[in-house]
Parts: sequence; structure tokens; C-alpha cells
Amino acid sequence: MAETIANRDFCRLSATAPAQAVRRRPSSSLRYVVVLLTCIYLAGYGHASEHGPHRPDSFVTVNETIPSAVFDIRYASDDNFLGTRADGYTDSICLLTEPAAAALKRVQQDVQQRGYTLKIFDCYRPQRAVDHFVRWVGDVHDQTMKAYYYPNEAKSRLIEKGYIADRSGHSRGSTLDLTLVKKDDSAELDMGTPYDYFDALSNTVDPRITGESKANRLLLKPVMEKHGFVNYAKEWWHYTLKDEPYPDTYFDFPVLRLPRAMRRPTPRSNHVRPYRQSLSDSRTRRIARRRSRPDRRGGAKGRIHPQRLSGAGPPAG
Repeated sequence: MAETIANRDFCRLSATAPAQAVRRRPSSSLRYVVVLLTCIYLAGYGHASEHGPHRPDSFVTVNETIPSAVFDIRYASDDNFLGTRADGYTDSICLLTEPAAAALKRVQQDVQQRGYTLKIFDCYRPQRAVDHFVRWVGDVHDQTMKAYYYPNEAKSRLIEKGYIADRSGHSRGSTLDLTLVKKDDSAELDMGTPYDYFDALSNTVDPRITGESKANRLLLKPVMEKHGFVNYAKEWWHYTLKDEPYPDTYFDFPVLRLPRAMRRPTPRSNHVRPYRQSLSDSRTRRIARRRSRPDRRGGAKGRIHPQRLSGAGPPAG
């Protein structure tokens, strides 16, 4: 809380006399732009410091690490059981802890070899969004989405039946909701029920789900388990990394795309050769090719050994 107040004071003081600085020096203008962008970011992100920690460095944006996946982040839109955007979903992105994202990337590589790709509905979920779900359950007069998501259940019993909870594994950062789609046209496989359908039919091995739908669920489940995920038995789409790094921590930072300046740089490749060595190797090959060309008399000049160009003696033998 104190950190948030300090940020607000910093932004207020920085904005008191920017015009004079802008008129005086171009460098001051650039500095003011940086301060302004920082304040805009803090305005959207400061809520996290009041109600939970900032986003840890161990969280990554899966849209960037697995760009071949399909993303349909439902709670960042009104296409969900709430009928509106959930609290804390500023951007339509998938955030996961690094271990979960790495394991999910292996899942994606596995299913792509079989002609499918992953479609992701939800990943990390802020605690404030979970609180929003609980408040929604308490509003029994709002039945707008009943026909689509819970036609056979009383809204007031969704918490009792385990469909909604006041704490979610999603808030720990290693849980996600997903399905499979065809790689060529992104058509979803038939899983027997839609995503977020509050009914026993959504239980992963419900006996009433047969045929193609059952086969598709049992296509997703083993490949997720192979790479370290565990299914929640009441929801065919819900998986948690077995060895999650934060098993007892429920985060509340917003689902927010970090400004480019705050992202961690991509590690440079260790396979890039030093510049001077590259020039030396290139020169050696170029001279060797020139020396091996036929001369004007039709004969071939003798090939020069690369070691001689570097000052080394001829090969022994």
C-alpha cells in the first residue's frame, strides 16, 4: 500500500511543471515522456500492489512462447458465464509460470505431430476474478447466461457442487483450461460439452459421454499427463502442473501485457562465432577458392592448405 502511495506521489510531482522542461531541452522532453508512460502503466498496475504482489519474473506470456497455439481467453471478454469481462483481465493473454509454460510447449509439440494444436481458454487467474465469480453466484437474480452454461443446475448451488470456489488453482499460476483443435482449420474437437459447462456431463470420464467425444477427451488427457499435468476430474478442460512452483500462493496481479521496456530480454545464442574469427575463416575460404581456379594456360594452380594461410606449417605426414 505504501509503495502504491509513493508511486502516485511520484507521478503527481513529476507532472507539476513538465511544460517548462519540455521547452528548455529535447532531453527533458524525452525524460518527461518516459515518466508519463511509467505513470500510465502504474495507474493500471498499481491495483496489484494494494491487493496482491506484482507479477513475479517467473511468469511468462504463453502467447509469445507458444505462438502456434490458439488463444481464446474467455474472461477477457463477455463470452463467458458472467456475461461480462472478469475483474483483473486487462489484456487477452495467457500467463503461466515458467515450468508450466515449458511443459505446455512440449504438449503442443506432441499434439502437432498428430495433426492437432492447443486452444487455450484461461491460464493464470487473479484472485480478484475469483472473487468476482463468487459475487456473481450470490446475485441469484442474474440468470442471463443460464441457458448456455448451467441449464440443469441452480446458480445458488454452483459453489456447493464444486464448479466455483473462493480459491482457484488458476491463481497459483500453473493451471490452465484448454482443448484440442484441428491443426489445418482450428476446428474444435467434440468434447461432449462446451467449455465451462456446469454439469456432471463435463466430468472427464462421465459414463454418458461415449463415442467420438469420449475418444477426444481421452486423447487430450494422456498427452497432458505425459508432460506433467493433472486433470481436475469434474472438468475435462482443467489441468494443473503436478510440480507447480507456487502450491500455496494465490496471486492477484492483473492479467496485463507488460510494456516492452519491462520485458526480460531474449537470451543471445551461444553459437554465434566471434566477429574476427568469422572474418578470418571467410578470408581463408575465399583465398583457397581463388588459388584452386585454373590458370590461363589451362593448368590448375596448386591448392593451398588453409593452415598455411594462418601461419601454421604444412600438415605432418
